Amino acid sequence: MNILITAGPTREPIDPVRYIGNRSSGRMGAALTAAALAGGHRVTTILGPVEFHLPEGSLRIDVETAREMYEAVLTEFAANDLLIMAAAVADYRPKISHTHKLDRGEDRTIELEPTEDIVAAAGKIKRPNQRTVGFSLVARGDLARTKEKLARKNLDLIAYNPLDTMSSKTIESILLYPDGRTEELPLRDKQSFAQILIERSTALFH
Repeated sequence: MNILITAGPTREPIDPVRYIGNRSSGRMGAALTAAALAGGHRVTTILGPVEFHLPEGSLRIDVETAREMYEAVLTEFAANDLLIMAAAVADYRPKISHTHKLDRGEDRTIELEPTEDIVAAAGKIKRPNQRTVGFSLVARGDLARTKEKLARKNLDLIAYNPLDTMSSKTIESILLYPDGRTEELPLRDKQSFAQILIERSTALFH
């Protein structure tokens, strides 16, 4: 099938040299891309600003900001069966992005506005034969918030991950489904987790 994967962080510019971002390494998205390709699927990966090479065989689309990722996902989603939203999109961006470098020592307040909720937007337009999968990076044990995201974003599957997995090479997770089913996945490397998530995501079509 055709699988669309997002990976990495986004950067929301304050001025030409400064930005709001996060510590996402993009490893999870890269592992998902590799697992999907190994499963014989056609893969498009929309990648935020990270420094590594994706496995050969995927179509790579590079973006920097949440708005660019939003536009890329909504453009590509129609041609794909499955969206796995593994990117760590910044939740906020500066309302004003300055075109010149701000002087050091200037007393400034940065006013923020929410960025686009990309996977929720995809959930609103998905066809009956499409599926969307998301991630919930929240405080350890906060399954209530994860369940709320699952419903609000119209997801077919969501992976709960504790906050400390963001920059780690390993991951522990709980998979949650709209019908109330859960599956606990103890600590493992991200490559092993990615293979399981691709298997569970493609099984959503059966």
